[in-house]
Amino acid sequence: MSPPEERPIPDDALARARAAREQMAAALTEDQEPDVDESLGWQPIWKRPRKPKLKAVEKAELRKQRKRSQDAAKRRLAARNSRRPRARQSRIGNAAARRDARALSRVRHSNAWLW
Repeated sequence: MSPPEERPIPDDALARARAAREQMAAALTEDQEPDVDESLGWQPIWKRPRKPKLKAVEKAELRKQRKRSQDAAKRRLAARNSRRPRARQSRIGNAAARRDARALSRVRHSNAWLW
């Protein structure tokens, strides 16, 4: 802990802050909004005024965005369908093969002993 004589007096600090209030207010207001006819010079991008885009440019961007989202939807659909098991009919092509598969399945799942 510091000795009591080194500690600032709170009333003194408050008086100094009140005296500097006008200076701080002037410093804050001078950087706010420039006049309309005053040249801005270089400014960071977040302080620059926004320029409206041309309609054609905006529509082209929206078209590109729509195309990207549609392509993503197609990819999602294809990925979802690729994980799904295929239907039995598409695996076994013709009716004769389906009949053979059905007969084999009956034999496989029956209780009959094959001696």
